[in-house]
Amino acid sequence: QVQLVESGGGLVQPGGSLRLSCTVSGSIFRINAMGWYRQAPGKQRDLVTTITGGGNIKYEDSVKGRFTISRDNTKNTAYLQMNNLKPEDTAVYYCNAEISNFAQITYNYWGRGTQVTVSS
Repeated sequence: QVQLVESGGGLVQPGGSLRLSCTVSGSIFRINAMGWYRQAPGKQRDLVTTITGGGNIKYEDSVKGRFTISRDNTKNTAYLQMNNLKPEDTAVYYCNAEISNFAQITYNYWGRGTQVTVSS
């Protein structure tokens, strides 16, 4: 049973910072790409950023220069450092991971999400 658990969300004022974490547990052979998505009320879930197993990174345009994704493969954990937060960043943030099991079958997994609210 593979699980992704996010943490680090909360309420922050505009211009503030938060750091999200996503830890993967369970029967894992290899974690391939990991990413963060977000879903604001009444909107679809959108990609924020991804990082491959080799460290290649992509960002959605509105977060470039403000958000930084990283991963610690020894801890099966990905991080999202969010700086200079804006009210429009308010959303539920979901962790996503592409994981291969010992049978070399790859599945896509989601965490349950963590709420980020940017408000004064």
